[in-house]
Amino acid sequence: MELKNQWLTSNRGSLARLLKWVNLRPEEVERTWMMFAFYTIVSVGLRWAEDSTVALFLDEYGAGKLPWIYISSAATGAGLVILYSWLQKVFPLRAVIVAIAPGMVIPLFILVLLRLGIHISYSAVIIIFMLRLWVDACYVVNDLNTSIVANQLFNIREIKRTYPLVSSGILVADVISGFSLPVLLKFINLNTVILIACFVILLGSIILFYLTYKYPSAFPHTPQRELTEEQASRHRRVETPLKRYVWQLFAFFALLQAIGLLIDFQYLRELNSSLGEQELASFLGIFGGFVGMCELITQWFFSSRLIEKVGVFFAAALLPLTVGFLLPAAISVLNLFPAIEEPGFFWGLISLKFCDELLRYTFVISSGPALYQPIPERIRSRMQALSSGTAEAISSGLTGLVIFGTLQFSTQLVPEGLQKWVLIGETVIVAATCLKVVWELRSRYVDVLVLSAERGGLSTATVGLKAFKQGIVKALVEPGNNTDKHSCLELLAQIDLPGAGQVLAPLLVKLPSDLQKSSLELMLTAGANPLYVPEIRPLLDQPPATLDPEVFALAMRYVWLAEENLNLSLLEEYLEPSHHSLIRATAAALLLRQGTSMQQAVATKTMRRMLTNKQEQERVNGVRALTEVVYLQALRVHLPNLLQDESLRVRCAVLEMITATRLEEYYPSLLAALYYKSTRPTAMQCLVSMQNEAIPMLLKLATNVYKPEVVRMYAWRTMAQIGTAEAIETLWLQLETSRGTTRDYILRSLLKINQQLENISLVNRFSESRVEALIEEELKFLGEIYAAYVDFQNVESLENYQGNERLVIIAQLLQRSLLEVELDVRDRLLLLLKLLYPAEKMQAAAFNLQSQSLVNLARGLEILDHTINLPCKTLLLNVLDRRPEEEKLKYLIDGQFYQNQDIPIQERIRKLISQGYLLSDWCLACCFHFAQAAYIRLTTTEILANLSHPTGFVREATISYLSVVSQRILQEILPYLQTDPHPLVAAQAKALIEKYHQSQNNNV
Repeated sequence: MELKNQWLTSNRGSLARLLKWVNLRPEEVERTWMMFAFYTIVSVGLRWAEDSTVALFLDEYGAGKLPWIYISSAATGAGLVILYSWLQKVFPLRAVIVAIAPGMVIPLFILVLLRLGIHISYSAVIIIFMLRLWVDACYVVNDLNTSIVANQLFNIREIKRTYPLVSSGILVADVISGFSLPVLLKFINLNTVILIACFVILLGSIILFYLTYKYPSAFPHTPQRELTEEQASRHRRVETPLKRYVWQLFAFFALLQAIGLLIDFQYLRELNSSLGEQELASFLGIFGGFVGMCELITQWFFSSRLIEKVGVFFAAALLPLTVGFLLPAAISVLNLFPAIEEPGFFWGLISLKFCDELLRYTFVISSGPALYQPIPERIRSRMQALSSGTAEAISSGLTGLVIFGTLQFSTQLVPEGLQKWVLIGETVIVAATCLKVVWELRSRYVDVLVLSAERGGLSTATVGLKAFKQGIVKALVEPGNNTDKHSCLELLAQIDLPGAGQVLAPLLVKLPSDLQKSSLELMLTAGANPLYVPEIRPLLDQPPATLDPEVFALAMRYVWLAEENLNLSLLEEYLEPSHHSLIRATAAALLLRQGTSMQQAVATKTMRRMLTNKQEQERVNGVRALTEVVYLQALRVHLPNLLQDESLRVRCAVLEMITATRLEEYYPSLLAALYYKSTRPTAMQCLVSMQNEAIPMLLKLATNVYKPEVVRMYAWRTMAQIGTAEAIETLWLQLETSRGTTRDYILRSLLKINQQLENISLVNRFSESRVEALIEEELKFLGEIYAAYVDFQNVESLENYQGNERLVIIAQLLQRSLLEVELDVRDRLLLLLKLLYPAEKMQAAAFNLQSQSLVNLARGLEILDHTINLPCKTLLLNVLDRRPEEEKLKYLIDGQFYQNQDIPIQERIRKLISQGYLLSDWCLACCFHFAQAAYIRLTTTEILANLSHPTGFVREATISYLSVVSQRILQEILPYLQTDPHPLVAAQAKALIEKYHQSQNNNV
């Protein structure tokens, strides 16, 4: 049994090393292996068929007729791709992809049988042409089918690792078919080889059928019908950028196909001039086998790592860069030496073909499917079929026409010595265009990925002020929704508050009462201006009973505040009980502000009656009116009772009044109002309106760990809403010194400010390098978490703790709490990244990373991969990925963010407790419970610090630890613990005192 376990362990280790070499993860092995087997077998058959039909075609027609194949294959390929796309609407995707391979084989099989049965030379020539044409079309459809299957089976991150291995199937096929074809040709002819190839392709389709059966959830069971209205609405939101992206993909694949055909034509023309039919087929096989071996090594060991490291776009740009610029330049240099000009050109073309094959079937073919991942899944396969397949088909036709035209005109217009350079020059031009398209694709990739995640945002744009005001007037006067009209007033306040009176004053008489009220409030906020009094006075000329009391009171305030030396005796008439309480209160407040001593005494008496009235509305209106009073004088005595009023509206009105009149002795009441959900919104608004004056008391409250967590959070949030330079500076300074959840609150507060400032980056106020330092600090702390998690994973196997079931249970609880801390740190990392990079991209990434779906997780990682450019980017992606903790710890050690410390479990507990300010309260309590169960000695400093911890169950855990480790110290402090504010701790202290008293009595 022991030998068997050793053998299994050894095998698992070997498998892990193998997977590491090929950059693959265990959960991806089965899908990758099956895809690889399917693609390899089908490609062997297609390769045999291709080499055989090429040899037949060149022998019958010569290389000069190849452009006709390119032109004809455009129509054939485009037709098949359109048919492929249409079939997805009629049949389920699974049925379509399985039926493709047999669909390729049947026409090929029939054509070979016809050629064997027909002895008329003319018909045989046509069949050879059709064979060559159909094999080219089969390649297009098979590659398209394979990439669509891969996109269905793998997510956006997996495909970068797995598709290089899957696509290496064609390279293995090159090696197998290349070296086996010359052997087959010694025993059978080319026609029989094509028939054998048909049976091999059918064998590969059986594997594909099993693959779709094994993973049914990856393939839709219903055809792609028309979109629902909801889907169509979402689709329209991304339609324009998506169309641009798809067209650029179309151009990219079309240009790649053009480069390949230009090189292929020149290569085959050189071979055709030197070799016969059988020799040509054998050379193609051997060359394909040699290239396949090189491609295979590159694909298995280098391709996926390079793509993960430098990205799909750099990998995709390698082909046009190499075959379009570097090799043509080398051939040009060889042309300078007459002695080696001809052989140099020949071997230069073979090198060009070699590099084209090597890069096309390694880096480019591996990058291709990843480029389609940003497209929404519901339309991805159809877009892939139409853009990639159609692009290659159309490109083949256009390239054939270009080659045909070049051959016709170069003989007439270009000297004979330069004719061979015309096609090379065209290759360079196409390659340069391809590089330009790759650059454009790269700039749009992440934008489309964010839109496909359906996470975006809107931002305000600059507007013409005159046109804006005209629009406000039109919106307010014309019939419409009142909600929209109130929104117009809010926009006016944000964009041009000082000019609000100019827009609103002429409209007041025409507006309904609710809009009159909002307009007058907005005008008072901007400041009472005598210029607009003539437009407001008509409101006061109406009887108060016919006008909304709030509108009348606001108009009265505006007129008497705007104009000086008005007859104040007119206000005394409004103190009569017959008038509405709001009008009375407003008149009294204006008299207290501007009236004589006699008038102020009358107004004070009126206000006192209102403030002590039994009716809630009277008290509310009285308190609101006090906000306009400069000196409260004798009315102050009523404030304590009003702050305790049974009415929430009254209490909130008092808070607003305290803020408006700046009653400093009542500022603690504003902070106390943050404790209660009912008064919290009003308290926050009041504190925000105080601006910098509120910062010191908010900071004192937010940094007091003994205050409730929710109150501290709202204190930070209120400070952020103040939004002044001093408030922002205070938040940044606190961010650098804070840790744990406090840092979370500050980060979220800063991001709120960032959203308000829109495109103005907060990092301009706080160096980017410091934010990066905070990110590195969090990564180092993650190293401590993962190291502790791994240590506690093996507690049961430790010799000192074997058989201690309670300890094992506590260790498991501690592990769970560590994982919760890890989630907090990961969220904090994303918050820090939001300070450095565009909010909409980071929001889309965070949303997808929080998903349970592996597809969404991969999309989030891909957005980060193409957005952030930190030195620790690769490490961040590995940490945010869903990988085992041991693996993440290894990444942190390799990145030098954590030193590999093999320390005893006792030291690990002490280290965690010493970093208790970084841990969650529950995690810290679990550490003490573990120390208690394992009899681990802690320092007096650590114990005393946690006896005064603000969280009750942490103090309870510390007391439990002391009850086992040091009863003498515990007995000394127990009397003080009986008065602990937390009932759990007080009850625990009482129980321990009774236990010790009983123990002492028993001893006596």
